[in-house]
Amino acid sequence: MAATAARPTSFAMRLIGAVSVDPLLYEEVEADRTATGQALIVVVLSSLGAGIGARGFGTGSLPSALFISGVATVAWAAWALLTYTIGTKILPEPQTRADVGELLRTIGFSAAPGMLRVFGIVPGAATAAFAITAVWMLATMVVAVRQALDYTSTARAILVCAVGWTLALGIAALLGLLFSPTLS
Repeated sequence: MAATAARPTSFAMRLIGAVSVDPLLYEEVEADRTATGQALIVVVLSSLGAGIGARGFGTGSLPSALFISGVATVAWAAWALLTYTIGTKILPEPQTRADVGELLRTIGFSAAPGMLRVFGIVPGAATAAFAITAVWMLATMVVAVRQALDYTSTARAILVCAVGWTLALGIAALLGLLFSPTLS
């Protein structure tokens, strides 16, 4: 039987695999250098979902939504940078080999559940939408990091992601306190 060449997975199918926490999807995007743009689109859509969904917290102005989208993007970037540094420099396993692109592609797709934060705009749903997607994004990030950094230990991936997440949330909170527009 002859081997067949694998067809690239569509963007929509990749999104479904990402939110389904499918390790094979994360392996696929790690290896596919052409998926970097798609990963960036996921991060942008996730950040926009946060900005729109945050309107459910009473931040109804467009400048506030844009600011929150920007903070979400910066928080993701901080999380990505911290995760890369912690995962490859501080807590690598012996077989850990990853470049920045591989990790950015996988964790870019791990932001896919964040797009659902847009449902925070529904009256009374903001807290639930943000809480559920935060935990879901942490779970997808753990799998993405485990796959991208070739960890054999899920516990190590959890530790790397939790430390990075905590530090990134601190950065986002500080940015929010320092630069948030005045809410009326």
